Amino acid sequence: MGGFMDIWDRNKDGKNVEKRSFVRYFIVSTAVFVLLVGFLNQNSIVRWIKAGVEIRHQENRIRTLGEEIDQMDGQIRSLTSSKDSLERYAREQFNFAEPGDDVFVTEEIKR
Repeated sequence: MGGFMDIWDRNKDGKNVEKRSFVRYFIVSTAVFVLLVGFLNQNSIVRWIKAGVEIRHQENRIRTLGEEIDQMDGQIRSLTSSKDSLERYAREQFNFAEPGDDVFVTEEIKR
């Protein structure tokens, strides 16, 4: 680290004034370039990273929704294949009852 800090000390330039001045110029111009490209322009690295994270999030969401669609398609096939499965689903989901069935109504206690 001492070598890097010595570049900024003009008293240590000695015979290498031009060489050390170029190194200082190169370091400053590289730092400015990295700031401009990495953070300040519209196509910055930060925006690319955020876009990549958002794309991965959306791809995961698409995969999850595709799995839900597949499950619903399977449920639709099973409900349309037999009348018994449709009646059982209607009883479970919508509290339907056949004539002669005993119906018990319960209330949920909220705390």
